[in-house]
Amino acid sequence: MAASEKALNQADANLDGALERLFELIRIPSISADSNYAGDCRKAAEWIAADLAGLGFEAGTRETDGQPMVVAHWRGKTTAPGPHVLFYGHYDVQPADPANLWKRDAFDPALIEGKTGKIIHGRGSSDDKGQLMTFVEACRALIQTTGELPVPVSILIEGEEESGSVNLGPFLDRNTDELKADLALVCDTAMWDRKTPAITTMLRGLVFEEVIVTAANRDLHSGLYGGAAQNPIRVLTHILAALHDDHGKVTLPGFYDGVPDLPNSVRKQWAALDFPEEQFLADVGLSVPAGEDNHSALEQLWSRPTCDVNGIVGGYIGEGSKTVIPSQASAKISFRLVGDQDPAAIRQAFRDFVRERLPADCSAEFLSHAASPAIMLDMSGPAVSAASGALADEWGKEAALIGMGGSIPIVGDFKRRLGLDALMIGFALEDDAIHSPNEKYELSSFRGGIRSWVRILDALKDSAA
Repeated sequence: MAASEKALNQADANLDGALERLFELIRIPSISADSNYAGDCRKAAEWIAADLAGLGFEAGTRETDGQPMVVAHWRGKTTAPGPHVLFYGHYDVQPADPANLWKRDAFDPALIEGKTGKIIHGRGSSDDKGQLMTFVEACRALIQTTGELPVPVSILIEGEEESGSVNLGPFLDRNTDELKADLALVCDTAMWDRKTPAITTMLRGLVFEEVIVTAANRDLHSGLYGGAAQNPIRVLTHILAALHDDHGKVTLPGFYDGVPDLPNSVRKQWAALDFPEEQFLADVGLSVPAGEDNHSALEQLWSRPTCDVNGIVGGYIGEGSKTVIPSQASAKISFRLVGDQDPAAIRQAFRDFVRERLPADCSAEFLSHAASPAIMLDMSGPAVSAASGALADEWGKEAALIGMGGSIPIVGDFKRRLGLDALMIGFALEDDAIHSPNEKYELSSFRGGIRSWVRILDALKDSAA
């Protein structure tokens, strides 16, 4: 029996234990955005480092100005000298709010019956603890059966992905030599559907801005000042409404500079995926694509830039009424970028757009929360070919080469700071409710993900770096 087949059998034999290990990790409420959970973030990092050390990795936690990193290197035997892979994941999770919408406690994981089979319930089950543990469990099965890994493996697990990864870039810069590799592996993406694996080859970039508009020096009584005093909520909403025209296009000057036309070959490939556009929207209670005219929903999600208002705050928001004209109003706005759009230029264009529309007696303050360019990966490289074959062997279907509407800044950091291309393969599903109440990870995704990484690591040993 081939070594990989033994490892696949071992992975299946390990499944109950793998689930319990995942449950242990999910029970740790490692919420990076809330300083009250800093101790839990450290606990999660130490748990992962100890688990990897127990497999024979040289592993430990590394300090940053925020949450600790986990770094591990396989120093044991390898079947082939390369390519050396650097696997990335994150142990931090989103807050569980609103807690009352969860069917059971967010940090009390369980294997329960879902609509399509058994599911793993809990915050982080899909994003990203379940995903990262598919790779760890694949390494466990390979090490247990052969005493080695097919290729040299390093692992980097961060603890601030859900709060902006503010310390990741500096950490990469300080540890460039140690983290050198030939290829990055990122498991923070999704399958095309429950039966079709996917390799993500396109990621949109992100600019996230917060604007605070101030008028009077204090909140005002609307009966005494209404009509004469400037209302920052009205000013702000007027500006936000002007960000789009009637056809869904963003109106910032220069916004579409660097946006490429989608090649016909890619458009045809996406059309062949037979994306259920109407059902995609119906699942969330909608019916009509709201983006740019003359672009399909997939194009709007993967290859077109966007502008979205993610939150507005101003005035009295408590129960009952309060007749107040607030002194301030604020909004958070995200721009998803494609092609060669320049994040710095988009940020400046937005700020200029706001300032030009401010009336007398109003001022604006800006806070920048994120700025990263879009990513386009080579779909014809040897790593993609090797991974595609391995995924087809596991799932019985060719892997879809897809885009992704979200942003994974680490992929750009790997390229700019470490010179690494990334292979993005994940096993999440669109209905996993990541960032929402009742997050779940399908048992089939967890088991199939473990087995897929066994096959991918074995296939990579024969690919060029």
